[in-house]
Amino acid sequence: MKKISFQEKLAEQVVIFDGGFGTELYRKNFFVNTSYDELNISNPAAVSAIHNSYVEAGSEILTTNTYNANRCCLAQFGFADRVNEINCAAVALARKAAAGNPDILVAGSVGPAAAEKGDTAAIREQITALNAGGADFLIFESLASRAALHCVLEALTGIDCVWMPSFTFDAEGLLSDGSGMPEITAELTGRTPAALGLNCGNGPETTLSALEKVAKQSDLPLVVQPGAGLPKSVDNRFMAMTTPEYFTTYCMRYVSLGARGVGGCCGITPAHIADMVRSLRPLAKAEKSATFSVEVKEDLLLEPVPVAGKSPFGAKLAGDKFLKLVEMTPPRGFDLSSTVEKARLCAAAGFDAINIPDGPRASCRISQVVTAIEIQEKAGIETIIHCCSRDRNLISLQSLSLGCMAKNLRNILFITGDPPKLGDYPFSSGVFDVDSIGMVKLQSRLNCGVDAGGFPLGNGVKTAIVSGVGADPNAIDPEREYRRLAEKIAAGAEFIITQPVFDPEVLLKFVDRIAHFRVPVIAGVWPFASYRNAIFMKTEVPGVVVPDWIMEAMKNAGDKDAQRAEGIRIAREILKSIRPAVRGVATSAPFGNVNTAIEVCKDI
Repeated sequence: MKKISFQEKLAEQVVIFDGGFGTELYRKNFFVNTSYDELNISNPAAVSAIHNSYVEAGSEILTTNTYNANRCCLAQFGFADRVNEINCAAVALARKAAAGNPDILVAGSVGPAAAEKGDTAAIREQITALNAGGADFLIFESLASRAALHCVLEALTGIDCVWMPSFTFDAEGLLSDGSGMPEITAELTGRTPAALGLNCGNGPETTLSALEKVAKQSDLPLVVQPGAGLPKSVDNRFMAMTTPEYFTTYCMRYVSLGARGVGGCCGITPAHIADMVRSLRPLAKAEKSATFSVEVKEDLLLEPVPVAGKSPFGAKLAGDKFLKLVEMTPPRGFDLSSTVEKARLCAAAGFDAINIPDGPRASCRISQVVTAIEIQEKAGIETIIHCCSRDRNLISLQSLSLGCMAKNLRNILFITGDPPKLGDYPFSSGVFDVDSIGMVKLQSRLNCGVDAGGFPLGNGVKTAIVSGVGADPNAIDPEREYRRLAEKIAAGAEFIITQPVFDPEVLLKFVDRIAHFRVPVIAGVWPFASYRNAIFMKTEVPGVVVPDWIMEAMKNAGDKDAQRAEGIRIAREILKSIRPAVRGVATSAPFGNVNTAIEVCKDI
């Protein structure tokens, strides 16, 4: 079978790189007085074991153990005359781990030490060895200055190979010498690498900030490989934040920004890569899930019920009432008595509907449909159920819609859903027959009396479901978010609920941009339960923007009760500033406390 090239892989799909190598060797008790590169000769089993662990984790690119395998670095260990031997052995070990799998490529790693010293000859000697050994392409890692890039380009002169420079940027997308993408682009004039990389840096968060800047300034495919970064200070404790799930969450954001390759650098382990692979693969399927396109004869389509006639909530949407929703997560068990009682409190407080998630964060909870039935029948308040395509194929999605009609559940918010690995069941499979756009289109067809296969539901039978969709004003790729929202509206979406917004200006700008859609927007306004809750949202949920003034206010609020009160005050202040621009508010009940939600919406 013909091996696909690096460029072809980048064009076809998101490519999975491996993680750190030096940190893995250190974990195997090879301490810093050892030449890690020479281990390719003296302890090949240890090197092979690391490569094998990355293969098992799902890596499609194996990076050779040659970060410092140049004459400059090897000299301090007395191995300066073994550059060719060490590099060729490194390629052979990576190639052996990839044996039998044509989808895995070997990348020859060239660290920055020689480039930063301006030693063109040392770089040229190493890349000649890596090429001779059979590397599929070369990565020049951790470049931190324009001068280092210039040195690499000099060394590459006359050498025929596929190559990629990878830079260590700060949060502003700048190198240590102050150079940015304009200077890098100028240096690359006349030389076109296969891709451009971002690696190492001060952890996934800083790399995300850098990627936001770089992605707008480069047309090259981007490969993102953050390091684990430094511990962060939280309540005077230094904590290592980059767990596998934390790393994965950021990798998903990198892909959303257009990264064509993702992996890790210093401190990122096979466990991180495995976690990321289990989430990115279903996400890729969700992104590619096509809307069905079965042609339907016009005479089979019935006239849909107007939104005002579908449900009381639909009638309010068609009117001018300011709507108040509260999100209540179904319990993990099956006792719904407490949930129903909380819904009664919300009904008495004047809320218009209860918003019920569908297996949030891919967790196991009682059905949102059963929860909604109990609430509507026993608490006397309307519900909006979430429906995600993660767990259901086209047949099941249609069954759910028909069941909702039978039990008078007339409002559904369609979302694509979190990949299973973001929850409690890492080895469950995501379905993703269609994404949220496809689900809205499916519901629109059912509302016209025809199923996904083009068959009538029955003589004059049609559903009457109000279709809602989500939107993220904080999206790190606003153009993509706008484009997808436009497709949702075209498919038949009748209302929008936004992700929680803590910066009113961000929401107001978003609402102004989409005003021409003329679809009601219900803003997500969530109160912080505590300062810790605010820290979590700001530091561990990529894409959520929490202004500094809110963090300061929560920090200085006082004890736990005072912090909760401050969170409510801030949410009310945000709501007051955005109310003229939106049709309603969707708030939350932090940790199940509906009284907090009631306080946020009191007298609104």
